[in-house]
Amino acid sequence: MFKKIFFLILISVSYISNGQQTSNATIETKVDNLLKKMTLKEKIGQMNQYNGFWNVTGPVPKGGDAKAKYDHLAQGYVGSMLNVRGVKEVREVQQIAIEKSRLGIPLIVGFDLIHGYKTISPIPLAESASWDLKAIKHSAALGAKEASAAGINWTFAPMVDITRDARWGRVMEGAGEDPFLGSQIAVARVQGFQGTDLDSPHTVAACAKHFAGYGFSEAGRDYNTVDVGLNTLHNVILPPFKAAVDAGIKTFMNSFNDLNGVPATADAYLQRKILKGDWNFNGFVVSDWGSLREMIDHGYAKDRKHAGELALNGGSDMDMESYIYFNEIENLLAEGKVTQDQIDDAVRRILRVKFELGLFDDPYRYLDKKREKEITGSKEILDGALDMAKKSIVLLKNEKQTLPLKKEGQKIALIGPLAADKNSPLGNWRIAAENNSAVSVLEGLQAFKGNKITHDQGVRLVNKIPSGFHEEVIINETDRTGFEAAKKAATEADVVLMVLGEYGFQSGEARSRANLDLPGLQQELLEEIFAVNQNIVLVLMNGRPLILNWAEQNLPSILEVWHLGTQSGNAIAQVIYGEYNPSGKLPMSFPRNVGQMPLYYNHKSTGRPGADGEDQGSVFWSHYIDEENTPLYPFGYGLSYTKFSYSDIELSTSEISEGTSIEASIILSNSGKVEGKEVVQLYLQDPFASAVRPVRELKGFELVNLKAGESKKIRFTITKKMLEFYSAQNIWEAETGKFNVFIGSDSNTIRKAEFILK
Repeated sequence: MFKKIFFLILISVSYISNGQQTSNATIETKVDNLLKKMTLKEKIGQMNQYNGFWNVTGPVPKGGDAKAKYDHLAQGYVGSMLNVRGVKEVREVQQIAIEKSRLGIPLIVGFDLIHGYKTISPIPLAESASWDLKAIKHSAALGAKEASAAGINWTFAPMVDITRDARWGRVMEGAGEDPFLGSQIAVARVQGFQGTDLDSPHTVAACAKHFAGYGFSEAGRDYNTVDVGLNTLHNVILPPFKAAVDAGIKTFMNSFNDLNGVPATADAYLQRKILKGDWNFNGFVVSDWGSLREMIDHGYAKDRKHAGELALNGGSDMDMESYIYFNEIENLLAEGKVTQDQIDDAVRRILRVKFELGLFDDPYRYLDKKREKEITGSKEILDGALDMAKKSIVLLKNEKQTLPLKKEGQKIALIGPLAADKNSPLGNWRIAAENNSAVSVLEGLQAFKGNKITHDQGVRLVNKIPSGFHEEVIINETDRTGFEAAKKAATEADVVLMVLGEYGFQSGEARSRANLDLPGLQQELLEEIFAVNQNIVLVLMNGRPLILNWAEQNLPSILEVWHLGTQSGNAIAQVIYGEYNPSGKLPMSFPRNVGQMPLYYNHKSTGRPGADGEDQGSVFWSHYIDEENTPLYPFGYGLSYTKFSYSDIELSTSEISEGTSIEASIILSNSGKVEGKEVVQLYLQDPFASAVRPVRELKGFELVNLKAGESKKIRFTITKKMLEFYSAQNIWEAETGKFNVFIGSDSNTIRKAEFILK
């Protein structure tokens, strides 16, 4: 029950509404009225975020850090909590903030809702492989629905970092290497999380992260430095963040890295000029965990006080778990190192989001035990996870139509350390999920009763099962126990399904890899099984692109299934047996060699692109002497159980100018025997410009479903706006001249036409 004084305060500043989201003007008035009533300490408190700290349903803590946090909550000195989840626990902390503090300002409760809450959807990289924006949006909405039923109203997602280096573990958390696809997916996820009405108890505030450049960490090593020019920053890194702002996202998170010598936490160019200035973003920016104090380790801040000064001046509004704002800002203000206007602006932004969430109308709006029980793990949530999982699978190779398998009359050997694993399919960033709650591949296949399935692990992948995502994964490099039993099973089988890849915690934060081969003894096991039975379907379970040269050269079929979440095994089995025709396309290029990293399709033209013409046979061109330049599987690549054919490109006109457009079209035909989906991709190239431009750039795509024998005309509209880039003049503009247009099934398509921009 609310305290009487809380009601009086609410009434006095007109907090109570009709329960619907109020207008922006009304919210601004309420924010201003509340600010006038707040002390300096209460304002600084809103800029302070704490991690969960004690058993909140137990006794009040008696001492130490936990007591300090409790006391700060009761005094109104905490703006947000993170990692407190479940209706019972969230209610406890919200009640302290509401009923014990002077003004009763509600908490915003944050959580890493990355790809599901209790029910886990595919990792974001896998979802991105679907290229299905509607499905991705729906997946985010279902995650928000389940998490909000547990009292959470803010997610630290989506991660919209563009990344070109598969060594970086957090590739699993994003949308891959392309800024256009990344921008489209960013919008889908923001709209899914936040819905059309943030005031709904089924939605959560989204957070675009990590601002900015985190995906360009040198050598693919997490937390490492980033050094990129303005061209790359504006043309590649920033577009998904701008798309998120345009989609109405409410919060941003800055990144751990420095960018050209300035830690992102204190980067005023990023946070004040671009984000809050040029883009007119009116939400708030939260630091990443402890990133304020880490500026001391960067050698950028001399002490904690200096770190607070730099962060606030740089545009960080909320301090996540550094305790610096709370302890230092008051003194910094007295010394003139920060301003009252900066403090008020940060607090205004935080309060604004709380009003938009409806927390002042009802701080307990998310806290309904009945709703939590009904929604968590419901059929709707499970069905959505299964649908998303099937759409995320990418068929990389399928010679001799090995897949789909017959549903009866076959002896199948299911081999591999991940075949019966119920934990790895959950991937990383699934904090609220129960361990071993995924449907394994074995269990998924067992639902189909017509074949005889023999299961054998073959080899152990890890020496010790990690207790959580904070522990190192120790890979088995020596114990070959199980090889002979697996070979015997393979010898007696008609077909072998080998489920290999990365343990679930081998990708994610702090999970950088210098080697992208199959971990441990899996490649050795694969080759020994191949020696006794060559009819192998390789089922890859991983969180990043891997090097698969041997498999591509030798195996008839390869299925990229990623870490698909709770419904993993059911989705994989349905694809293997042809109940779902795979339609995924790669959002990241797969390398031939780790030495190619970073690897990406939209690389810039070079002065020596190839040895041809007069230079044929010369070594003096951009290449490796021991490996090809090209990826093993390019961006946008993915096969189907049917065949698609493309006509030549037709252009409605050969010229475009301001206010006009060109229609580029092809005829897509399903020339195979089964219904299927194809992602038709549009690429453009600006062959001559004021700055060196990429060899091609994705500018459109359409997911098309065709029945066997069906054809359809696919149309793309090309406008002048699509030709804009951040030019040598440091502005966004489209430069006149010739452009090339490509339409096809992946980034390597050679189907080409030309037009002129006047």
